[in-house]
Parts: sequence; structure tokens; C-alpha cells
Amino acid sequence: MRIQTVCILGGTGFVGRQIANRLANTPIHIKVLTRRRERNRHLLPIPNLELVETDIHDAQQLAAQLEGVDAVINLVAILNESKKPGRDFETVHVRLVEKLLEACQTAGVKRLLHMSALGADIDGPSRYQQTKGEGERLALAANGDDLAVTVFKPSVVFGPADSFLNTFAGLLRMAPVMPLPTPEAKFQPVYVDDVAAAFETALSDRRTFGRTYELGGPTVYSLKTLVRYVAELLGVRRAIVGLPDGLSRLQGRIMQRVPGQPYTYDNYLSAQVDNVCSHNALPDLGIHPTALEAVAPGYLGGQKSRDRYDEWRRDAGRHSE
Repeated sequence: MRIQTVCILGGTGFVGRQIANRLANTPIHIKVLTRRRERNRHLLPIPNLELVETDIHDAQQLAAQLEGVDAVINLVAILNESKKPGRDFETVHVRLVEKLLEACQTAGVKRLLHMSALGADIDGPSRYQQTKGEGERLALAANGDDLAVTVFKPSVVFGPADSFLNTFAGLLRMAPVMPLPTPEAKFQPVYVDDVAAAFETALSDRRTFGRTYELGGPTVYSLKTLVRYVAELLGVRRAIVGLPDGLSRLQGRIMQRVPGQPYTYDNYLSAQVDNVCSHNALPDLGIHPTALEAVAPGYLGGQKSRDRYDEWRRDAGRHSE
């Protein structure tokens, strides 16, 4: 399948920016849809990228923007709901997918790459997992002769601008004691550039049509181990207190009322399912999973950690020559 124009929904976000950078300076024309063009002008230096202001939740506007597009990448998701209109799980994870599939049919789009999440399941314990599961189901059900669909299910994604390790780093800098809910919850963090590489690889690969790929890093960690590692990189001594189940649940109900919602009851429910791949598909796509320890020191650590990171980057560069 020859792809000349790709439209990215959620292209201004963490993973979207990385995908756009990987497609930079290629023959592919990249079209990124955003509600606020001025806020995302940092993407404009990419020479083959067009930044278009539109409302992707408006079915007519969405269909109009997909005219002449060969492939769509849908990365739009929220981790927590808010009271703002359209910022609920159902609207973002399900209704938008329905509108997108209809728009693809109207515009004649032939390829869809859809970002789901590890743990997404219509029968999952949290509303996040349930709605992500429903969106995934809708996308895969649309796979056929008219629209080739591939679904990706990454674990938590890490990298310099992530909202996972950086969130813990911010909390650790502020308080001498950190009460940690669900400390034994399991995660398999995956590097953002590995996720972007999976999308790039699958874009024109017919072998990926109609398939679902779980994406993870090389190592499984407990949440408490990850937070301790972040504290080590920061060079701070903190008491990290793992909370039992009842207090974890209570913290979710309390913290979801705090501005910014650093933790919610729905997050607590999601953590009841280990965020671990049953089969890590990165090697199947020809991608060697990047270790957390090879990257995180470069954006979280002190000078010694950054020196180790720079050394790793130099070695990686020599090996790629």
C-alpha cells in the first residue's frame, strides 16, 4: 500500500510529536489536526507537516479534513475525565472512534492505525479500560477491504516529555514522604520512540492489517520499584510508603478532587490489572525494545546520570553506523 498523505489525530501530543518527527523529511505529507494551531507552532519546522485548526469532534469538519488522505493515525485519549464539555471517556474513546470510522468511509480513507492501551477491555474494572476497549473493538470491527486497520496497545510510555515518570519526579521533589497507592501494580514501560517506530513500520505493511500489537519495554517493574528508581535518579532521599488496598482506594477518591487530578479512583481501578504484555510485539516489527535505564537518566537524573546517558547515546550511535 502506497501512503502519500497521513492525517494524525492527537499529533500534538507526546506520542504524536514523535511519530511526526520520524516521518519528517520523508515523501509522506503529514497533516496534524488541532483545536489550537497557535499553541502547537513548534511542529511547523517539520517541512512536510501541515498544521490544521479544526474540531475533530465535529463529524462534518472531520470528514472534510480527511478528503485526499491515504491513512489516519488516531492517538486521541484522556487518562482522566474532567467537567469540561467533551472531556469524558465515552466521548473521547468511543464516540470519536465512531465519527472517525464514518469520516474514513465518507472520505475514502483506506488505512487506519489506532492507539488503544494495554489493559483496554470492555469488561475491565475501570471506565478508562472499558471505553478504550470499546473503541478498540469498533476499530477492529471496521477492518476489511475498504479500510485496513491496525491496533496498538502500549504499556505506559516513557520519554523526555512523558507524564508518567515526570509526574513522580515532580511529586518526589515536593515532599519528604510519598504515600504510594497500589505499590505492587505491575508495568512494562515502553520508550516513546519505539512506539513511534511501530506506527511507522506498520503504516504500509500489509502483514499488520487487521492485527493487534501489544507494545512494552524489556522489563516489568512494580510501581514502587519505578518510583524508587526515579528518586535515585533525582538524587533525593524520600520515604516511599506503599499504601494497602483500602487506603489506595481512599486516596483515589480524595485526590481526584484536587486540581489537576494527580490520582483518581478510576486510576486505582485500572491498577487492579497488571499493565504487562502477554506477548511483546516490538521484536515482531523488527524493533529492539529500549531499556528504561538507557533513557530515563538523560532527562531525570543528575550530572552523573546524564553522563551515563550520554555514553549510552554515543554507543548507540556507533552501533547504528
